[in-house]
Amino acid sequence: MFQKDQDIFNILLDSVSEGVIVVDEQQNIVEVNKAGEAMFGYKDGELSNKHLNILIPKNYHAKHDTHFKGFVNEHEQRHMGHGRDIFGAKKDGTIFPIEASLNPFSIYGRNYIMALVSNITERKKLEEEKNHLANIILESLNEIYVFDTKTLKFINANHGAQKNIGYCLEELLDMTPVDIKPNFTEAQFKKEIDLLLNSNLEKIEFETVHQRKDGTTYPVEVHLQLNQLGGKKVFVAIILDITERKIYTEQLENKVEERTQQLNEALSKEKELNELKTKFLSLVSHEFKTPLSGILTSTVLMSKYTLSEQQAKRDKHIKTIADKVQYLNSILNDFLSLERLESGKLNYNFTQFKLSKVIDEVIYNANMLLKEGQSIKYPEHIDDFSLFQDEKSIVLILSNLLNNAIMYSQEHKTIAIMVTQSKTTTTIKIKDEGLGIPKKDQINIFDRYYRAENVSNIQGTGIGLNIVKNHIENLGGNITFESEEQIGTTFTITLPNSAA
Repeated sequence: MFQKDQDIFNILLDSVSEGVIVVDEQQNIVEVNKAGEAMFGYKDGELSNKHLNILIPKNYHAKHDTHFKGFVNEHEQRHMGHGRDIFGAKKDGTIFPIEASLNPFSIYGRNYIMALVSNITERKKLEEEKNHLANIILESLNEIYVFDTKTLKFINANHGAQKNIGYCLEELLDMTPVDIKPNFTEAQFKKEIDLLLNSNLEKIEFETVHQRKDGTTYPVEVHLQLNQLGGKKVFVAIILDITERKIYTEQLENKVEERTQQLNEALSKEKELNELKTKFLSLVSHEFKTPLSGILTSTVLMSKYTLSEQQAKRDKHIKTIADKVQYLNSILNDFLSLERLESGKLNYNFTQFKLSKVIDEVIYNANMLLKEGQSIKYPEHIDDFSLFQDEKSIVLILSNLLNNAIMYSQEHKTIAIMVTQSKTTTTIKIKDEGLGIPKKDQINIFDRYYRAENVSNIQGTGIGLNIVKNHIENLGGNITFESEEQIGTTFTITLPNSAA
């Protein structure tokens, strides 16, 4: 009969899924079910009559003995593993977390304790992962809010949210998202979140502005999704502060705009350069062809005048040839000067010289270009005037202006040169009684290749005044003019007496 009861007991014991361990008051193991043996890694019968310490990690033995004695004295049921961690030791030495329920009982006059043991390794792992995830969320620098779907009141907010928005959790619990979104009314915000409540969308994203407790605002990207908390629906909002992104995007847009503008300017300059090249080639072709044809014609005709009495006719053609050569030389000088200015190869050589020497040279060369009856009025009282400047550039500047005055003046007209000098500056004026510059052309008169409409039938390249202006400005001076059609033009040059 006793064996039959034992068999029934063993069957019941092995049907329990938890580990069942029965010990006497001396902590000797009396019985272990199959689940218990498997849990601790032992074979059938290996644990019989072994001390309970075999299933407890060594560093817990001392405390375990104290707890066990206390439990025996109290003789009451107890759950172990709630509120503090307890561990078991497998046969191979592996330590693992357990939860145990202790139940005292007596039979045949002897006291025993039955422990129901559960291996909670997986549960602990899940709890650790859950706690780790919760800590990540709580400590995240991004703002994370949880708020009610009906009242919109905040239920929770992580540390990142509290730090960035400036409100503590207690303050936020009395607020709603609308209180930190100055760009939304409650109606507008509800309309936005209705997309989640009334559709199959998993989440919505939008950009807006948040306002901190101190009144400052910052741009944010909102990621909003529906979730469950304690059996009710809540919204979880993950907020990204996109201030740096906005700044970077703005800088990038500005840089793109700047580069686009630079590209457009470069393309415009390239187009302008191509147009100037075309104009230049056309100009060179025209301006060289005309004087060369004149030279050739005069040379052919002059060869026909062989008699002594035809000397006057020969002299006329000789003058024509000289004028044309002088004109070609002037054009070549202009082109060379322009090339040096553009390439940056122009080096100024500053020396001290008498102004009268330069003016004498300029007038001497210009006399060969004078038309019938034209004359040049020499400036008065300049013998004591000196300059510390680039002499060749001053000659080029004055020659260009004086040659223009001759070219655009009619016969029997006077061109006057006037010079004044102070302690620091020298002012030179060249005044003619020529065609004058039309009002509408005056604004462009220093532009390269530009020629006024009233001189289109007179030879000229349109680069002389541009070269003059560049040289004068390079030497630290400036040039102005006054002009009236059919009355004449006065160009005024002001130069420092000494180069800077």
